[in-house]
Amino acid sequence: MGDRTFMADYWLPALVTLLVWWASTGLIIYLDGLRRETFRWTMLGATSLLLVALTGLHSVAWDTSATGAWLAFACGLVAWAWIEIAFLTGLVTGPRREAIPRSTRGWPRFRAAVAAILWHELAIIAMAAVIVALSWRAPNQIGTWTFVAFWVMRQSAKLNVFLGVRNLSESFLPDHLKYLESFFTRRPMNLLFPVSVLAGVVGVVLLALAAVDPIATRHETIGFTLLATLVGLGLIEHVFMVLPMSADGLWKWSLAARRAPAPAAPQEGRASPSSLT
Repeated sequence: MGDRTFMADYWLPALVTLLVWWASTGLIIYLDGLRRETFRWTMLGATSLLLVALTGLHSVAWDTSATGAWLAFACGLVAWAWIEIAFLTGLVTGPRREAIPRSTRGWPRFRAAVAAILWHELAIIAMAAVIVALSWRAPNQIGTWTFVAFWVMRQSAKLNVFLGVRNLSESFLPDHLKYLESFFTRRPMNLLFPVSVLAGVVGVVLLALAAVDPIATRHETIGFTLLATLVGLGLIEHVFMVLPMSADGLWKWSLAARRAPAPAAPQEGRASPSSLT
């Protein structure tokens, strides 16, 4: 295999996935940190892109070229981005929208956590069903597997944050979702975490092996490279959950839209904090 082909089929998909993962994550955090009156426009734009992506998924479902792999991956990514934006804007969360007492433990805590994200979870299932239906029995399943990869990684992250990890990335929650912090647990590690990491490693290895298989077509090589890189990035995110350092610095630029809370006006007859110094 020539250097040019190796670059186009392996390094380019890996690099593009890395850049898209970083930029799209930051963009979503930025948009969800804007004033709430902007959310209708954010959702309008995201929904328009979603309709294009779903149409595209159906159109490329029988395209087994290299271009078909790229387009299917992009469409699957846009579908997942809509899920994330709908959740972080607060449009699709769950019937419970308040924090739980610190003393809540066991089954009541789990039940409350499910209620906080129930509509979100059902939206993911519904979106997955639509994507599967649009590409049913078609040879190009890269878009479907892209969405499923995001889904599995996000579910694993949610469970680990619920059970307890060192780094919770709670600073990225917009103000209207701050109540979700009450469902997070900070501890060095939990019993599920090693299983999650092992499953991620196995997933990356299997996808990488499929990508370098000598009998793989260019469509399969590019598609599986995109997926292997995506799962690998999810695995790295998991590892950062328990390290003494956080990966939050990668997206600090996305917090620029957050407004510092305005200082409370001093009440009449009471000294303001500054007058006491």
